[in-house]
Amino acid sequence: MKPKIHPKYVNCVITCACGNKIETRSTKPKIAVEICSNCHPFFTGRQKILDTAGRVEKFRRRYRKAEQKNDSSQKTEEKK
Repeated sequence: MKPKIHPKYVNCVITCACGNKIETRSTKPKIAVEICSNCHPFFTGRQKILDTAGRVEKFRRRYRKAEQKNDSSQKTEEKK
């Protein structure tokens, strides 16, 4: 290996948004993450919907409107 070209490998603390802290080694002393194995749905078995700027609610409102249109169109067809 060539001398003086590799970054320093130091102790690192990874901090999750849920508050979990993991100690490891890296070239950076601190890393902040949004989701970790303690709060990720794949590992915990429970679903957590992250609503970013109301997008989930906007989708649900749109879907409700589409369902209402389908229900009303089916009722008018039954009356004929």
